[in-house]
Amino acid sequence: MTLYQTTFDIFNRNYMGSAAMAVIAQSCLGGAAAMYVLSNGTSIPQMIQLAIIVLACIFVNTSILAQMKHKVVFNLLILSSILSVVFILLNTLIL
Repeated sequence: MTLYQTTFDIFNRNYMGSAAMAVIAQSCLGGAAAMYVLSNGTSIPQMIQLAIIVLACIFVNTSILAQMKHKVVFNLLILSSILSVVFILLNTLIL
């Protein structure tokens, strides 16, 4: 099995606990990414980055609350986490 499939199986088996932890972890990571973006100012590029982070976090929380399929929630969680880490690294190392 691949890492993705193994992790999804664990997420799927313990969905209620995993979804609760996902909301907390993803919201904290998104908040940290927003902080790093805003630490570089409030120009248009930063506002675009901030909008992307906020929308990604909202999509994850909404998918959990709307009780979408577990695979959709899992994929959105991965996407949101990757975007948050990318924007943290982008604003820490490059900008």
